[in-house]
Amino acid sequence: MISVIIPVFNEEKVLPATLNALRLQSGAFETIVVDGGSTDRTLEVLASYPWTKVSRARKGRASQMNTGACLATGEWLVFLHADTQLPDGALARLRAWHNRPDIKAGGFWHRFSGDRSSLRLISWIDNLRCRHSRIIYGDQAMFIRRDLFMTLGGFSEQATMEDVEFCERLTQITKPQLVREPVVTSSRKFEQMGVWRSFLRVAVILIRHELGLAVNRGRFFTDVR
Repeated sequence: MISVIIPVFNEEKVLPATLNALRLQSGAFETIVVDGGSTDRTLEVLASYPWTKVSRARKGRASQMNTGACLATGEWLVFLHADTQLPDGALARLRAWHNRPDIKAGGFWHRFSGDRSSLRLISWIDNLRCRHSRIIYGDQAMFIRRDLFMTLGGFSEQATMEDVEFCERLTQITKPQLVREPVVTSSRKFEQMGVWRSFLRVAVILIRHELGLAVNRGRFFTDVR
């Protein structure tokens, strides 16, 4: 069994496309959507997808994803952002790795929606970074065997960059597998805030993380819907 865990907060606009694409994946899997207190129509949207299991948790991706992992029954956990679509055959690939003990975790290459050359360049840079560092960002649909996730203690709910902090611990144990077929993430946030401004924003966040400096959440983590 595979458990797909989707943390959501006010995602009524993008969630239907993600769930519609997910429903096309072959084979059996469970979908656990963990809401962080949405005030828009997110819960109404989810009511149209009765095959999803809906739970609630304190707002914050780490808290929401940890809650989903505790509810999951699958051997594999897939952490999928609400604005990101899996490629065809993604879950079938994980099933094929059931008897591959050397593959314990991984993620997908990344691509933004839209045709802007600046967005394609940023995705190329990100994929190159991931290829060398094996640090998987949250919008790359990280997957991991459930027992390993629990052994690592899940995502740190105190960490500003819970995905990077988790992967830094993960890479001390195993080398994450990278799937070349990309997930596709909505480019809405980058386009609304400015593509290169958003890229610089992410770069500053990473630099501050590497230096052990605090990140002002109000400035760097504004919700864009």
